[in-house]
Amino acid sequence: MQHSPRGRIARRQFLATAAAGSAGLLLSASRSRAAGSGQGLLAGEGVVDITPPLGVEMGGFHHRHAKDRQVHGIRLPGAVRALVLQYGETQTAILSLDLVTLSREMAQRVQQQVAKEVGIPAGNVRVCATHTHSMPALAKWRQWGDTPVPYMHDVEKKCVEAVAAAKGDLAPTKVSLGKSRAVKANFNRTTPDYRTDEQFTKDSTDDQRWLDTTLRVLLMERAGGKHSLAWYHFCDHPVCYVDDQAGPDWPGEVAQLVQKKYDLQPSFLQGHIGDVNPGSGKPWRGEIGDTLMPIFEAFCRAMDALKPVQVDQLQSVTSEFQVPLDLDLYRRWIAEYREAPSKCTKGVWVDAGFAEDWYRGNVNRKVDRSFWPISLSAMRLGPIGFAFHPSELYSYYGLAIQRESPFADTLAVGYTDGYIGYMTDPKAFPNGEYAALVVPKITDIPPYEPTAARKMTAAAIDLLKKVA
Repeated sequence: MQHSPRGRIARRQFLATAAAGSAGLLLSASRSRAAGSGQGLLAGEGVVDITPPLGVEMGGFHHRHAKDRQVHGIRLPGAVRALVLQYGETQTAILSLDLVTLSREMAQRVQQQVAKEVGIPAGNVRVCATHTHSMPALAKWRQWGDTPVPYMHDVEKKCVEAVAAAKGDLAPTKVSLGKSRAVKANFNRTTPDYRTDEQFTKDSTDDQRWLDTTLRVLLMERAGGKHSLAWYHFCDHPVCYVDDQAGPDWPGEVAQLVQKKYDLQPSFLQGHIGDVNPGSGKPWRGEIGDTLMPIFEAFCRAMDALKPVQVDQLQSVTSEFQVPLDLDLYRRWIAEYREAPSKCTKGVWVDAGFAEDWYRGNVNRKVDRSFWPISLSAMRLGPIGFAFHPSELYSYYGLAIQRESPFADTLAVGYTDGYIGYMTDPKAFPNGEYAALVVPKITDIPPYEPTAARKMTAAAIDLLKKVA
C-alpha cells in the first residue's frame, strides 16, 4: 500500500518473546519423511487467468468518494499460479495471485474449497498476493480500493482450478536454489540512511532501517518430459504504474524477459516491503525502466548460481497469532475527531472526507479484544524454510526471520492468507509515519502496539523451528 518508546530487538530477544507471541492455537501440522514414497519429491503447477473485466475498481492508491480508479485497459494479463508439492503422504499448495490484497476470509474459503475438491488439507494451502497496485484489492480498504465482490468470487473459483490443475501435473522433481543481489532494484523509502542485507549481522537491530536486496530462485526440473518450474522471491513494491491499465506491474514484465531467455514462466512470491519501493530512489515511487532490468539481471545471475538441493522432507505448520492492539491510541483518535473535526483534515487524517468516514465507522464500534487474530505458517522443503505472514513487514524483521531461522535459506513471504496492513518498527509511531498511523484507518483495524512486529517476527521464527 502507498501513499511509544524506541527499543531494540537483538538475536537473544526473539527466543524470549517467541513463547508469548505464538501462544495461539496450533491449527495444523503435517510431516513426511522418505519412507514409503519411492518417488521422492513431486511438483506440479497450474496457471489460470484472473485478468479483471473493464470497469472493475483497482486498489492501492487513495481516491476520494466516487472517484475510484477503474480498469480501462489491460497492460498484461493477471493470473493465479499454483504450486503443488508432494513428498510421501504430504501435499502442500502455494498460490501466487496478481492482486493487491486478499482477506483472511477469502483465503479461508479458498483453503476449505481446495480441501473439499482437491484433497489437500486446508492447513497446507497458502494463498499469497503479489501486491501489484494495478489490480483489484480483495480485502477491506477505506478509499484505497473497494472490493469488487463478483470478481472476488470468480478469483476464488479460479484458485481452486489452479490447484487442481497443479495436482494433476505432478511429476518427479529435482530442486535447485540460486540467489543474487539486485542492486538498485529497490530502496528503503522511509530514509536515505539505511543499510542492506550485506551489512546485516547477528547484532543488527531495528534501531536502524534496512533493505533486503537478495533475489532467490527455486528451479524445479521435472521428469517425464514435463517443463521446468521457476518460483522466485524478492522484496520490492510493484508500484511502477499508477494509470488505469491492469496488470502485474514489474513482475509481469520480468516474466516476459525470463520467458524469452529461458523458456520459463516464473512465479513470484513477495517479500518484506513495508518500507521498500522499486528502483534506485529517484523518483520515490519507482519507474519501470529503473526497476525491470536490475531485477531481471539478478534473476539471470541467480540462474547461473543454481546449486542442487536435496529434498528429503516436506512439512507444513500453521498457527493462529494474536497481534497486540494499542486501544488507548485508538480511543484517542476517536476523541480527537469528536472534539475537533475541523483539525482532522490532513496528515495522518488524509483529508476531511476520509477522516469523517473513518469516524462514522468507528465511533460506535465495539472493540472487545486487545488483539487482531491472524494466521502464520511455516513450511520446510528439505533444507529450505518458508515463513508466511499477512502483513507489509518492515525490512528489518524479514531479515531477522532469515537470520534466526534454523534453515540456511529462508523465504519470508508476505501478503499471505489475509492482509493486516503494515508491521513497522517502534519508531514509526513517534515519527508519525503513514504505515503506522494512516494504514490502520484504511484497513479499519485499530493501530498495533509499537512492538507488534517484534512479537509477530518471534512467532514466525518459532514456527520455523517447529518444522525444523
